[in-house]
Amino acid sequence: MESDAVDNILEQWNRERPDLDVSAMGVMGRLTRASGIARADLQQFMRRFGIEPWEFDVIATLRRARIEGPLTSGQLAGMTMVGSAAMTNRVDRLVDRGLVHREINPRNRRQLLISLTPQGVALVDDVVEHHVENQHKMLAALDETEVQTLSNLLRKFLLSHGDGID
Repeated sequence: MESDAVDNILEQWNRERPDLDVSAMGVMGRLTRASGIARADLQQFMRRFGIEPWEFDVIATLRRARIEGPLTSGQLAGMTMVGSAAMTNRVDRLVDRGLVHREINPRNRRQLLISLTPQGVALVDDVVEHHVENQHKMLAALDETEVQTLSNLLRKFLLSHGDGID
């Protein structure tokens, strides 16, 4: 199997500190590097559509939860793993772009309800098709079984660190 940059790091540690088991460092290093590559690719990809990844994250969350109706800022923040202050700023910017609509919750006037505008729906529906295709391209070096195995292993890792459904 071909070596990657992490293999070089592990070889150096094994040479300098043969008393340490650095295998976990290899996994964590690869996760970090893969995350960086995926993040950079996503940023470049989304710019083709004139949006930032965070904008897509918010409008895609609203789109996939649309049957449930508008979401509160708190629900949206929880579903996108962003703090409430950051979500307020993001919603403000998306309102300015005409992608989301914000209204006071008639059942609780202290809450705001966030929903997609028709322009927001059109944008997310267009982008998501290309986004899914791009993700498949990013995983093209893996066969179907490897993709499923990787997904299962990452799920197990995330669940073991408390990243389950609330």
